[in-house]
Amino acid sequence: MIVLKAADLTKSYGSTPALQGASLEVERGEILALMGPSGSGKSTMLHCLAGIFKPDSGEVWFEGRRVDTMGDRERTALRRTAFGFVFQFGQLVPELTAADNIALPLLLDGVRRRTAYAKAGDWFARLGLEGLEGRRMGELSGGQAQRVAVGRALVTGPAVLFADEPTGALDSLTSENVMDLLVDTVRAEGSTVVLVTHDARVAAHADRRVTVRDGKVVSGVRV
Repeated sequence: MIVLKAADLTKSYGSTPALQGASLEVERGEILALMGPSGSGKSTMLHCLAGIFKPDSGEVWFEGRRVDTMGDRERTALRRTAFGFVFQFGQLVPELTAADNIALPLLLDGVRRRTAYAKAGDWFARLGLEGLEGRRMGELSGGQAQRVAVGRALVTGPAVLFADEPTGALDSLTSENVMDLLVDTVRAEGSTVVLVTHDARVAAHADRRVTVRDGKVVSGVRV
């Protein structure tokens, strides 16, 4: 079953084209890696699929709903409830503790504080972070902080996890450990993953690899 679909997307930044008629379908429950050289349009594709950017033309669909025609408020609500995000540098709030960061999406969605922190607390054992609930981001290693980012992304039970170079700031061993954890967790949760990476070792965790070049999807292979 197709959960996400992009059809003939175009997107430019000023006079510079990023997407030039890109199309893609993502199946429910699969881990899809978007690959390509720097500037190929793969991150722009992810941001359009996630409703962060609106394409200049073309269509984006999520579970039968047209995303690109939604207003800002509706797309924000969709990102908060149905989508999760992990970025290269985590984008965690440094002033907050690890528990605060994981609970934050629930609190923003109106979940009661006690319930939000109970749900956040459940993730620390799953992420191998027991005892670190009260640590702030500057007190965690890069791998630990990225695990917190994974927990924050998944605590709401999103249908789709978007990951943009999620291990790009980590060394190779930590990268492998974080990817193993991410894959095992999303498999258990039944989430769909759209992953942007230039690293073949990271892409090897995917079910399918798609190459983006010059703003178009040019090839794909099931692993």
